[in-house]
Amino acid sequence: MAPYGSRLVVPVDLKKKPWEQELPLHNRWHPEIPPVAEATTGELFRVEMIDFSGGAITQNYTAEDAKHADLSASEYRPSPTYRCFQNHCTCLSMAPPTPRLVVPIDLKKKPWEQKLPLHNRWHPDIPPVVDVTTGEIFRVEMVDWTGGAIKDDNSALDIKLVDLSVVHHLSGPIRIVDNEGIPAHPGDLLSVEICNLGPLPGDEWGFTATFDRENGGGFLTDHFPHATKAIWYFEGIYAYSPQIPGVRFPGITHPGIIGTAPSMELLNIWNERERDVEENGIQSLKLCEIEKGSDQWEKIAREAARTIPGRENGGNCDIKNLSRGSKVYLPVFVEGANLSTGDMHFSQGDGEVSLCGAIEMSGFLELKCDIIRGGMKEYLTPMGPTPLHVNPIFEIGPVEPRFSEWLVFEGISVDESGKQHYLDASVAYKRAVLNAIDYISKFGYSKEQV
Repeated sequence: MAPYGSRLVVPVDLKKKPWEQELPLHNRWHPEIPPVAEATTGELFRVEMIDFSGGAITQNYTAEDAKHADLSASEYRPSPTYRCFQNHCTCLSMAPPTPRLVVPIDLKKKPWEQKLPLHNRWHPDIPPVVDVTTGEIFRVEMVDWTGGAIKDDNSALDIKLVDLSVVHHLSGPIRIVDNEGIPAHPGDLLSVEICNLGPLPGDEWGFTATFDRENGGGFLTDHFPHATKAIWYFEGIYAYSPQIPGVRFPGITHPGIIGTAPSMELLNIWNERERDVEENGIQSLKLCEIEKGSDQWEKIAREAARTIPGRENGGNCDIKNLSRGSKVYLPVFVEGANLSTGDMHFSQGDGEVSLCGAIEMSGFLELKCDIIRGGMKEYLTPMGPTPLHVNPIFEIGPVEPRFSEWLVFEGISVDESGKQHYLDASVAYKRAVLNAIDYISKFGYSKEQV
């Protein structure tokens, strides 16, 4: 087991001046300035810093502090830029210094023991846990999708026996109102910008897994029928796994699930079409089961939708590039929109072929919302018999690793027995994945590791 996160070696107290800090700061280079801490090679450590002026520049809209800053006590940097014209600033209000934490998570507690209740179903009657104003940057913390059921160890028994009837554990719902206190209305479009995200501090690890055939299986269950697990540890943007030695790669962290609450009309549409698949489809899809509770929750349990598939409200989208700088435009079906999110991933490929193919983790999102009044009708085209049959728009941000070389594996619509299928994308995708697994396994890795 690796230590989670970095060790703080140089702390900074922003309430104190540079010369009042616990460890002395310096503003010159000299060989006799003594070290303040020691770090070991290979260790991940954290250094905190004040700004170059030592806090002399304050958070206001006058340039007087910049004009009179003592540059002899600092390393020279270009002067701060202000949005001013002839000493008259164009900004109207002071921004808050840090995002407001609206949904906290205590990793020592179970999902049902959290300060604000989590939920694992979609339903219009699940009450919001907090209100957020448009334009405000707020922070939402999340447990991993299993609610902490998977442990950081070398055993895959927890994967084999995990209770999939209670996933995913989502944070929210969050009621969105505008600056005048008017909530989002059905028919509006909710713009959700991802400003920042990452693993929860002190819990910088995750897991990938293959589910056992007896507990759901996955896309390649016929080839990999048994439960397996790999633990990943995070070092900034990089992840490595003791179970897959020699591999260290930069991830694109993203939420697997983000969505709004359905209306009762939309929920009835979901239940009708999914119940038809459950009863008449190729395999059973138990999309509407939940643990028993109070009368209110009994009602929700009979009607609520599972969080497994993506739907008109967004939901389980699993878009690997939905990271910093991205925006999601979600349709609003209930007053306040009732935004929920969860299922954080350190990284993921193009899909989850083992059902748990992303690196699952606990995490946080820092978000900013806006309401586009009447946006559903203006920007979304229904793809079904009612105006509710719409889908969100995902605007991908500019952040991703710079890979200049990669391999592409082709798959054709012919299964493992040699049988030809007619333009079957699932069969072709499966063959492409198997081709990739087979090729990479030639370089010292087992197919389970790949």
